[in-house]
Amino acid sequence: MERDLAVRLHGVGRRYGMGGAWVLRDVDLAIRAGALIRIEGANGTGKSTLLRLLAGIDAPSEGRMSGRPRTAFVPERFPAALPFTAIGYLTHMGRVHGLARGTARQSATEWLERFGAAGYARTPLSELSKGSSQKVAVAQALLAGPDLLVLDEAWTGLDAPARAALDRAVADRTAAGGSVVFVDHDPRRLLGVADETYAVVGTALNRRTEKGSAVGWQGPTVVIEVQGPQGAELPAAVAESVVAAGPGAPDGITRLTVPQPHSDRVLRELLTARPPWHVVAVASGETTTRDGQEL
Repeated sequence: MERDLAVRLHGVGRRYGMGGAWVLRDVDLAIRAGALIRIEGANGTGKSTLLRLLAGIDAPSEGRMSGRPRTAFVPERFPAALPFTAIGYLTHMGRVHGLARGTARQSATEWLERFGAAGYARTPLSELSKGSSQKVAVAQALLAGPDLLVLDEAWTGLDAPARAALDRAVADRTAAGGSVVFVDHDPRRLLGVADETYAVVGTALNRRTEKGSAVGWQGPTVVIEVQGPQGAELPAAVAESVVAAGPGAPDGITRLTVPQPHSDRVLRELLTARPPWHVVAVASGETTTRDGQEL
């Protein structure tokens, strides 16, 4: 398998029962390290089946998968009837992910705080609201910094601050070189940030776009001022993440406006380009609305 690939599916198919109908068939998918992949498709088309295969929860009926990244999964339905408190469950899951007990508990506490659920740390899972249960479900997947994060409708049920926290967590994972694969019913979710988008159509997985595009991004932005080598064009991965670009001051400076969740990745691409670009300044931008205006 190529060096920068996290996982690859080769001719993978899945059906349930010897004579059952195929849910997926002849699926080929390569997920590289640091990539953000969106999976789309109508209800019942096999999106969740694909995510379970990637997460290692399910196994192919045919074909093969290569690559064994450390993986964490947020399922569409969280089993909230488990006999744990929120902090007890997260500490237990941290141990499952290989963390020492003290480290697991500390990480659990930090993630509950980030998702605004610290007040429910000692509440039994069975007594949590749907939204609070979802915060715990998401937190368990982030405890140990997985190499592959698989999210099945993970934003559903979260309040606005928690959704923003998950957006940032996804950006942090990809910036650190981890891969993220997600399904979400909202077509605006991480719009312009995904590196690749695939659609499940029938039993096939079809690639929809070559790369993500930041055109149409709605949400907070970051302004990055950069200076590149003379005559050099922006790295392709950066150009595809730019909401707007223009000259800065003094001459020779380029002012880039990028989606906030993608800013760490853009900075990494600029600094690791050959030859590298010089980052002059980074500042919070405005919030871009549906019509492209700034608030």
